[in-house]
Amino acid sequence: MPLYEHVFLARQDLAQAQVDALAETATKIIEEGNGKVVKTETWGLRGIAYRIAKNRKAHYVMIEFDAPAAVVAELERQTAINEDVIRYMTLKVDAHEAGPSAMMRRNERSERDGRRGDRGDRPRGDREDRPRRDRDDRDAA
Repeated sequence: MPLYEHVFLARQDLAQAQVDALAETATKIIEEGNGKVVKTETWGLRGIAYRIAKNRKAHYVMIEFDAPAAVVAELERQTAINEDVIRYMTLKVDAHEAGPSAMMRRNERSERDGRRGDRGDRPRGDREDRPRRDRDDRDAA
């Protein structure tokens, strides 16, 4: 059977239990169609690039599964009519990723480092590649 990844974004005002219920519903659709869910990852509440239906954030969930094409069509149909899901995407992949996905590894790395977006020990805004100029030098030029 072909391998797929299905990612959906749920509304920001849903509780985590409701998001888990959406993932469970998708799992049930896949298993009823003789498919097999390999892995389900909840990436949590994250900001989205642009506002979608008045939502600035969304709950991200990814499901890796193998199933016939008819199951994918039914899963996408059920996802499209669910008002709690604001976006979804299903991709056919050659192989499932072993271990946690890149999104989960990214979260672990930022938690381990203890700093997000910091570039090391230097203070923010310090540019060591050019000399600092005072305001008096700028006004004279």
